[in-house]
Amino acid sequence: YRDDDDINDVASMAGVNLNEESARIMATNSDLVGTQIQSCKDEPFLAAIPLHKRILEMAKKLGITDVPAEVVTFISHATQNRLRTVIEKVTVITQHRMESYKDDEWYEQATDVRSQLKFFEQLERLEKQRKDEQEREILLKAAKSRSRQEDPEQARLKQKAKEMQQQELAQMRQRDANLTALAAIGPRKKRKLDSPGLLTIGGEGLGMSGGSQAGLGTPSSRQYARQKITRVNLRDFIFYMEQEREMSHSLLLYRALLK
Repeated sequence: YRDDDDINDVASMAGVNLNEESARIMATNSDLVGTQIQSCKDEPFLAAIPLHKRILEMAKKLGITDVPAEVVTFISHATQNRLRTVIEKVTVITQHRMESYKDDEWYEQATDVRSQLKFFEQLERLEKQRKDEQEREILLKAAKSRSRQEDPEQARLKQKAKEMQQQELAQMRQRDANLTALAAIGPRKKRKLDSPGLLTIGGEGLGMSGGSQAGLGTPSSRQYARQKITRVNLRDFIFYMEQEREMSHSLLLYRALLK
């Protein structure tokens, strides 16, 4: 009666019964009553003993003789956080590099360097083929000439033409032998898929039946999602270091550029 009529009780004036609310909270979290929650042990990212020795070696140069263990733990966590940040940024750079805009309707291709290089390579191939044909004609004319004068240059051309004809004859024989071997082998047969209940280990088949077949069954029964792999190369790290203010003029960046 006193609680209901107490003018200073704000919860009663708002129409809230604290006893009912407490009972409802206890009923909702009844599975947590009596449980004991403990904090997990803080595991350092780096090995504590070698890191402590390295910090002591650097601290002695500055006149510091004692470094507590909390400093080692803090530096280990800072290293882990820094490494995580670097990996995240470099991963984003790699994903941007691997992104393709060929099928994007908002982009149109302005230049195609690969096609241009292929065109120049084709021009060089045609030019080389034309020069080879001219040289071949000269050698064939020199081989067919029947001049009575003993010219050393003419003899050299005849010898070179003879070697060229022998090389072409050997290539034709090799090509014919390859075609004959392929014809004797016949068309390639497609490899048969393994049977659903067969587990192949080292080229030997082990039959599975019953429950084991249900667990290892057909490949379609359990399909594992292939994890997408992001491959980071040195160029991504160089781009990342160029964008970072504290690393854009570092010695590490110049060493990476020289590789």
